[in-house]
Amino acid sequence: MTLFNDNIPIFIKKIILRNLASALLLISLTCGTAFADDKKSTKSTFSIDHIMSLKTVSDVKVSQDGMWVAYVVRRMDEDKDKSFSQIWMSSIDGQIDIPLTASYANASSPRWSPNGYDLAFLGVRGDDEDAEAQVWLLDRRGGEARQHTAVKQGVNFFAYSPSGDQMVLVIQDAKPEVEDEKDNDKKKLKPWVIDRLQFKQDYVGYLDRRRTHLYLFNGKTDPAQITSGDYDDDDPVWSPDGKNIAFVSKRFGDPDSNDNSDIWTVEANIKAKSFPLLQITKNKGPDTDPAWSPDSKSIAFITSTEPDKLWYDVNHLAISTANGDGVTRILTKDYDRFVFSPTYAPNGNSIYVLAEDEGDIPLIKIDLETGSREVQSEPNTVIAEFDIGSNGTIGYILSSHEKPNEVYARIGQDDIRLTGLNKELLASVTLARVKRLKVKGWQDEDVESFIYFPADYNKEVSYPVIFNFHGGPVSQHNSSFDNWGQLYAARGYIAVLPNPHGSSGYGEGFSNSLNKQWGTPDFADIEAIADFLIDSKVADRKRIGIGGWSYGGILTNYMITQSTRYAAAVSGASEVNHRANYGHDIYQLEWETELGLPWENIEGWERMKPFNNVGKVTTPTLILGGHVDWNVPIQNSEQLYQALKRIGTPTQLVVYPDEHHGIKRPSFVRDRYNRYLDWYAQYIK
Repeated sequence: MTLFNDNIPIFIKKIILRNLASALLLISLTCGTAFADDKKSTKSTFSIDHIMSLKTVSDVKVSQDGMWVAYVVRRMDEDKDKSFSQIWMSSIDGQIDIPLTASYANASSPRWSPNGYDLAFLGVRGDDEDAEAQVWLLDRRGGEARQHTAVKQGVNFFAYSPSGDQMVLVIQDAKPEVEDEKDNDKKKLKPWVIDRLQFKQDYVGYLDRRRTHLYLFNGKTDPAQITSGDYDDDDPVWSPDGKNIAFVSKRFGDPDSNDNSDIWTVEANIKAKSFPLLQITKNKGPDTDPAWSPDSKSIAFITSTEPDKLWYDVNHLAISTANGDGVTRILTKDYDRFVFSPTYAPNGNSIYVLAEDEGDIPLIKIDLETGSREVQSEPNTVIAEFDIGSNGTIGYILSSHEKPNEVYARIGQDDIRLTGLNKELLASVTLARVKRLKVKGWQDEDVESFIYFPADYNKEVSYPVIFNFHGGPVSQHNSSFDNWGQLYAARGYIAVLPNPHGSSGYGEGFSNSLNKQWGTPDFADIEAIADFLIDSKVADRKRIGIGGWSYGGILTNYMITQSTRYAAAVSGASEVNHRANYGHDIYQLEWETELGLPWENIEGWERMKPFNNVGKVTTPTLILGGHVDWNVPIQNSEQLYQALKRIGTPTQLVVYPDEHHGIKRPSFVRDRYNRYLDWYAQYIK
């Protein structure tokens, strides 16, 4: 069945011109202007049921003609106990929304072909969970998807050439074939044989020497390998003239022993007999996220110039010439914020980036000649990602405290909301009121938090309070829709989402203050925030809970070993005995960079270890984690549980089978929310 005809561009242009004249269809970046029925007054409150029904959106891509935006919608299905991702497209006036892939399949990475009609994506045919992802092609005018690649080990990533006649594929080396005439059982277990320094990875398992490399594919012959060696090659980007491909790789020394990734280029000639590489960047720190200038003469990228500061080093936007002469210009040296996702404007005069800035993630336009910065989004919003069409149309994903992520389009100076994925779900829900709070924390420096107040908040009453710590350690709570904050407020708590020292968004000095002293400045910050809320009669001093996941769980462990003031704690996917995790988690390089070898800098490792003070813990503590989490292994959670159980502190250990660092199975997602709520209700409600 044909869904569209060849007159789509003209038709859509007419719709756009007609609707741009109507202010009713325009939505500003603040999300403050809502659809007409978004302000219904009802008594329903936000619940776990709402969380389980929320749809999330990602990977927004603008078509070549700027008339369509494709994106991925992900939802949880509790009946099937699985999550599904589906590709949709919307006309840029927001009038047409069409699903392009099946609702009970998994499709990702939509990419428009240069001809504007084909949409390629990664997906698996059928219900075979062990099948490898391939590239598929779908004519947006209708018809079935066509399988485009047949790579035995699957395709990790792909990108169209500017002419559309080729793709660059990222493919991991195939497993070696082992022939054994006496044993044809492919399911027979075999030992892992390991000889790498970095020998494991969460969601992957034990690592071997199979690497990811780049291949050229024209749809007619087998993919042609154009990079090789004992290195991983990723993030390929075509030059606009189609002659070269830029990519990221660590190619000096043992790549497992350093973080010195560089930008390289390789000639995109499938008929070439050899493929010599050209090194573009020569910075001693990591260089990532390459983006070509429209004239193919320069490459923008994100650079970290002080790798010894690890993840505390604020990265910058830089540009190098594409001829390999090593000339580099840093454009954001005077901007003390983490930036990412560089994209050239079609005219080549400016570059757009995202930044972490005091709880917001704005879209910023940087002039290449003057270096001046112009913020393109409103305060108290988060731009999760964006894409720019050849005609200048910007598709982006925006969220605020009041609205989950939705897709928008900017045409000139006008912003149009394209999706309302959760509009009906939340139309009858009264959400929390969110305010920013700044108090003096560690060393009398300002520390910011987002405070979620119950909808019926009464300032004459002191409330139970839950602190929810973010992961990282270098990350930030931001202005996006937050399930935890909304859920706690709906249950009658005041939720505090703090950005203590170590958080991004407040400058390198603020982040680097946590370096080599986890649990010192951030503990002081949380104590100061709690004191302020108690002194202001907002918080009931006897009913304060703390908790978080990943570094949020680690900070929780520091808190309960240093203070007895907290009535309940939840420690998720945490560490408590760092030396015991060396060689067991995936962070050998990061640990060595920050603290040195654990048998050499014993004092530094021990000083930062909450386990040494675990005997002082009196706070009832719920401990959770994934069974196969190799990011922050369950081992430390088990040790914390064993210690608390041994000294008689109320505790419980919850381990989710076959789950990694992020809990994904819908039944476990619901279970985790319920356990948090039940634990806090038992001890502080």
